[in-house]
Amino acid sequence: MDYQELLRKRKIYLSGRTSIPELTLQSFEQAFEIEYTHNSTAIEGNTLTLMETKVLLEDGISIGGKRLREIYELVNHQNAYRYVKDCIAREQKLDEAVVKDIHALLMKNIFVGGIYRNVDVYISGAQHTPPSPLEMYRQIKIFYGDLAWKGRELNAIELAAWSHAEFVRIHPFPDGNGRTSRLIMNYQLMENGFPAVSIAKENRLAYFNTLEAYAVEGDLSPFAEMIAELVDQQLDRYLGMLEQSQAQEMKQEL
Repeated sequence: MDYQELLRKRKIYLSGRTSIPELTLQSFEQAFEIEYTHNSTAIEGNTLTLMETKVLLEDGISIGGKRLREIYELVNHQNAYRYVKDCIAREQKLDEAVVKDIHALLMKNIFVGGIYRNVDVYISGAQHTPPSPLEMYRQIKIFYGDLAWKGRELNAIELAAWSHAEFVRIHPFPDGNGRTSRLIMNYQLMENGFPAVSIAKENRLAYFNTLEAYAVEGDLSPFAEMIAELVDQQLDRYLGMLEQSQAQEMKQEL
């Protein structure tokens, strides 16, 4: 994916975003929030469908026959995503405190979040084994230090991909690392003027394979390319709305 082309589209997106009718933009972003919450939790095994997620989060109707934990996962993810957007609006830099807050929101009513693990963990089906607690503490501190300067050697898409891949490789929390890392990635994208993206649950295998390539071989490029393509698709959706809005304005003027 050509990064310069993404920058060109980003420029149009940032300058034209306010020209999209408010109702159109609001409904699109609300639909994205539901889709993103559904995908990010479904990747981790949540069984609620997209429609059930919509009914729960938009209409406030509880879903019968589902475990309480699954309900909390969806509500918590929506709140954590909104917290991320609020942080960006306040120009809050991504740091350890913010990451711990994100995790605490994701785990609300499930277990006390924002606390690093003190036991070994294993990822089923993966070649990579996350570091033991003492080594994990050392690596997570390096991770936060690296956040400050990685942007000098990586472009914004690579930085977002690296933040996700490196965080999930370290696996600092007992649970919820995947959801946290996807929110961290979108934090980096939005902070740099790109729209947030959602990794479809149907692409779970390819997604895990690209993360494994980074964790085992140190190769970030497959995952960065996947994220670049998702950003491109999301930018195209916004630009499509912008074109439609401009076309309607021209019709009204004629």
